Amino acid sequence: MSDFRIDKITNRDGSAGTQIAGISTFSGTSGMQLPVGPTEYRGGRGRGVLGGGGTGSVPSLSTVNTIQYITIATTGNASDFGDLSEIKSDLTGCASATRGFWYGGLGAAPGYAVKTAIETVVISSQGGASDWGSLLTPTWGAIAVSNSTRGILAGGRQPAHSYQDVATMYVFDLASQGGQREFGELATKGNTVQNGLNVTKGGCASPTRGIFLGGGSPRTKKIDYVNISTLGEGKEFGEAITPVSRVSGLSNTTRGIFFGGYHDGSPASVDTNVMQYVTIATTGNGTDFGDMTEERHSVGTVASSTRGVSMGGLISTAPTYTRTNIIDYVTIASIGNATDFGDLVAGQAVGAAFSDSHGGLG
Repeated sequence: MSDFRIDKITNRDGSAGTQIAGISTFSGTSGMQLPVGPTEYRGGRGRGVLGGGGTGSVPSLSTVNTIQYITIATTGNASDFGDLSEIKSDLTGCASATRGFWYGGLGAAPGYAVKTAIETVVISSQGGASDWGSLLTPTWGAIAVSNSTRGILAGGRQPAHSYQDVATMYVFDLASQGGQREFGELATKGNTVQNGLNVTKGGCASPTRGIFLGGGSPRTKKIDYVNISTLGEGKEFGEAITPVSRVSGLSNTTRGIFFGGYHDGSPASVDTNVMQYVTIATTGNGTDFGDMTEERHSVGTVASSTRGVSMGGLISTAPTYTRTNIIDYVTIASIGNATDFGDLVAGQAVGAAFSDSHGGLG
């Protein structure tokens, strides 16, 4: 097959380049396909991005504004993407097919200021995050889910009333700035100050439904769901295998998988490597999927239509409490243990991750 090279087509004497006027046609034995769709899609989708959180081990922990990314369909190490505008952890994120968003979070020690910023990146590019607006109330420890047009921010803690948990959900238009408004309340509600039931849940979505699992201190087994296109209250979905917090979720359009977490143990709470799954369109309890390559919590999770990837996390083996650089993956449609994918640029936990090919996008 020969190249079709526009720069080599000239007039008879070679003094002028290509000029095409009027109605023109092209034919060939092998056909020709021109690029279509938004420019951002033309490089292919399937990138996972992780931003913010903490690095290091006790006693040398530090909060960062680092953003890293991977290509979900491959295996290999993460690459530097750029930086958030603020150093923060316990933020949350979601994405459309082109843009990713981070909401709120906690600033660095010693103040641990609760953040209101909404930041965004174009997922197919690289570089620093840009300002997209502000939350109505400073919030940290929330969870976000999205479809192609809407993001829903659920739960978390707010600085009033000694960091009281909130059950409120807010909805955002992902294509435009502003427009934040209340969506409803989660079915699982924390009833007391610092109860923790609505903090550090795991979340995932299909194009029509968002799922929220676990969370809290004391930890809960409760799973809630919402219909993304409407406004209204959360509904009970079922229960997780065990009470768990600091759990992370991902999905394709049909199955949601929840990775690791922190659960009640004896004599002390411990990390888990358990993965559990739900079928998003139904209701019911979580089912065992397999094991992660390492027991840990607060990982960053991203998905394509076929593969789920967990990045980093906190390994709570006292007295070290190490932020790990582990990346592992699973095939969403199957059941089994995770496989090594590669390593993060640096160990990172309690950040927020999203992809441009997750289950909420169809």
